Amino acid sequence: MRALIAAIALLLSACGYHTAGHTDLIPKTIHTVCIPAFSNTTTRYKLTDRIPEAIAREFNARTRYHIVSDCSHADAELKGSINQYLYNPTVFDPTTGRASAVDVHVYMTVNFVERATGKVLFNRSNMEVRERYEISVDAAAYVDESDAALNRVANTVAQQMVTAILSNF
Repeated sequence: MRALIAAIALLLSACGYHTAGHTDLIPKTIHTVCIPAFSNTTTRYKLTDRIPEAIAREFNARTRYHIVSDCSHADAELKGSINQYLYNPTVFDPTTGRASAVDVHVYMTVNFVERATGKVLFNRSNMEVRERYEISVDAAAYVDESDAALNRVANTVAQQMVTAILSNF
């Protein structure tokens, strides 16, 4: 009877479930990562610096990898390009007819490459990130929220990118 109970307990404890986010699928030979400014084909110049900076902060906060500024001294390089930036008013004030909310869409390509072998460890060829922000319809109380929205886009990209790279998703 004890053997049967022990066997059932063993089967129930080994159900195959595990918590997500604890796997690191990057090769053990990688210790340093370089994240240069992204190339940009859009008119939104601030994204080329903000996104790599946010990704570097996220790597530092969540991983054991050391971020270096000189790519010739890095084991891996995360290269990216901002391919498209769309800015669309989505909500209009019925009284003034002015936009009161804007959706921002950023499309980019990102490659994470092991420098020694040239092996692509992660590739996201058409990543899209969206952010929405409000605009004051009162011209006297107007505060430009586009910079704050770009910071949120950069942070969202960083969180999604580091998670995807670590889990190879």
